Amino acid sequence: QVQLVESGGGLVQPGGSLRLSCAASGSGFTIYEMGWYRQAPGKQRELVATITRSGSTNYADSVKGRFTISRDNAKNTASLQMNSLKPEDAAVYYCTYHGTEVGVVGVKLHWGQGTQVNVPT
Repeated sequence: QVQLVESGGGLVQPGGSLRLSCAASGSGFTIYEMGWYRQAPGKQRELVATITRSGSTNYADSVKGRFTISRDNAKNTASLQMNSLKPEDAAVYYCTYHGTEVGVVGVKLHWGQGTQVNVPT
């Protein structure tokens, strides 16, 4: 069974930076696209950024120029560098990946447990 674990959340003042990390562990799996989503209280979960195995990235308009997603294919890890944080960035951030597992048919979207980011007003 594959586990996806995030770390790096916390409290940061407006204008500050945080780096979130995500690691997939287990055996018998292949990761294709990785990504980060976030969900603020009372709001729908939204896509923040994605990155393919080849390194192509995609960002939500609200974070372009401030956030950077990266990954290490050999280590099955992904990171989200968040700069110039704003109060509206406060949310639970979830790491995701599209991938396959031995014994499971098809490519599925997997979610981590989430990590809280707080940016006070």
